[in-house]
Amino acid sequence: MAEKKRTPIAVWIIMILIVGGLLGFGTGGFTGGVQRIGMAGSKEITVAAYQSALNDQLRSFEAQVGSRVTFQQAQEIGLDRAVLGQVVTQRTLDNEAANLGVSVGDARVRDEVLRNPAFQSLSGSFDREAYANGLRNVGLTESDYEDGIRDEIARTLVQGAVVGGIPAAPVYADTVASYLGETRDIVTATLTAEDLTAPVPGATEADLQAFYDANPDMFTTPEVRNITYAMLTPAMLADKVTIDDAQVQALYDQRIDTFRQPERRLVERLVFATPDDAAAAKARLDAGDVSFDDLVAERGLALSDVDMGDVAIGDLGAAGEAIFAAAAGDVVGPQDTDLGPALFRMNAVLAAEETPFEEAAPELRDELATAQASRVIQTDAETINDLIAGGASLEDLAERTELELDTVAFTDGSTEGPAAYEAFRTAAAAATEGAYPELVNLDDGGIFALRLDGVTPPAVQPLAEVRDRLEAAWQAAAEKAAVLTRAEEIAAAAETDTDLATLGLSPVPSANLTRGSFVADTPDGFMRTVFEMQPGEVRAVPTETGAIVVRLDAVKPADLTAERLAAQVDDIKAQASASLAQDVFDAYAEAVRARTDVTIDQAAVNAVNAQLQ
Repeated sequence: MAEKKRTPIAVWIIMILIVGGLLGFGTGGFTGGVQRIGMAGSKEITVAAYQSALNDQLRSFEAQVGSRVTFQQAQEIGLDRAVLGQVVTQRTLDNEAANLGVSVGDARVRDEVLRNPAFQSLSGSFDREAYANGLRNVGLTESDYEDGIRDEIARTLVQGAVVGGIPAAPVYADTVASYLGETRDIVTATLTAEDLTAPVPGATEADLQAFYDANPDMFTTPEVRNITYAMLTPAMLADKVTIDDAQVQALYDQRIDTFRQPERRLVERLVFATPDDAAAAKARLDAGDVSFDDLVAERGLALSDVDMGDVAIGDLGAAGEAIFAAAAGDVVGPQDTDLGPALFRMNAVLAAEETPFEEAAPELRDELATAQASRVIQTDAETINDLIAGGASLEDLAERTELELDTVAFTDGSTEGPAAYEAFRTAAAAATEGAYPELVNLDDGGIFALRLDGVTPPAVQPLAEVRDRLEAAWQAAAEKAAVLTRAEEIAAAAETDTDLATLGLSPVPSANLTRGSFVADTPDGFMRTVFEMQPGEVRAVPTETGAIVVRLDAVKPADLTAERLAAQVDDIKAQASASLAQDVFDAYAEAVRARTDVTIDQAAVNAVNAQLQ
């Protein structure tokens, strides 16, 4: 049964507690005594519910994008409106449950309150004082909170009744799994220019002219932006910075763990649920019935999932001594770990390493000099900005500061020199003629300013200037066309039982290929072509370097009784049922909302949103 995502009452409490100091709801931050933003039938849509849902969705969105999202940004994508819609829909369902007479008794509500860990003492028993204080802190009465629990359970019961009869869709699941599980056996042979029976004749002047006219993009120069820039980087100043030996020694001492690595081991760890499971696995391993790799695969894991990397003895806890005493390839255990009983495979010994100060010093000195140079640059940046504000040109800056003047012909493909910096590429691409220079920071602590002197638009180069490149491009295209023609001739002549080796080719058989299989050196869409073919059919398929002759030898239907496909059928059934249930419930919720009298106090909504700005 698919349940519509909702925010439980306990989560509302926790979220309000977390942000209460910032938002001030229930503690005087939201003035005027407004407690609701609207009504859905007889059910209030409270400020607390809307504000909590907003914060919940904001945090969720931030987790998805991996960075902080301001409320203004959230409003720009309509997050506040979506949340308001969700809260309104939720309360219309609460109203519908009440109209249907769906409710739960006090005993059920009591059980929900008692099992909430937020209201339990350290011993795990219900703490009435914590319960009262927690609700009071967020401006809720016990009656409000318990009514919320009652509404939530009733709403869940209604949802269950709506989606409870959704069928499992076995025909759909079998159809999809059969489609995905079909396999093909093929034979392929690659052709290149070396397989041609005769060399491709050279191009005539007419051939070259026609190819040149048909492919102007191949001979067009990119737009060139002529840039003058003044730049200063830490590397440019590093030689002028003096770093004494004491600073280098201090940095070496600070990073001593980096320069003195103890003996380490490359280790894999396979954790089991119980000691008996771990002991049984070790017994099978010792008896030679399975390998460590087999044990990993039986758990549905990859070796990367159990790889601990290189570890020191202290990283392994109580298992450290036994693992460090093992030989490469040995499996040690079962050993108790924080995650449970585990088997360890020791794969290699990494000897202790020490980098002496004398060897590390040059690199550390360069690092310190670069850091010091960066600080000097950032200090000078304020003076440089003042000069720019006073009308100084780039030439003036180069004359009066450490900035160095240079020019570059910048294109979209430029990555060398100053264009190695992303900030420079961005500024160069956006620059406009006549604009005042602006000081921009580089990611290594450097700075630059630039000026766009002019733009040379794209242009098709004269044929005479690109003749060598034109002849090579024509020859490659002609050979590719000739190879494809030869492959088509072979495909037309080949029979179902023809041994492609007798035709001078090197056939490669591939069996049990699915629609998602990868065959080396084949073009995009190759498997789609294979699944379009009939048994015994032979086709020529063009590639980047020539062509492939492919023959379909066998079509194999999916075996839905196989363990992998049977599991896939179950997954498809579950996904289809969940999707259908969600669609049905969404339609029901929309219908309920349409027939429910909903009023929204937009001023109250705006006031809540203003608190989040």
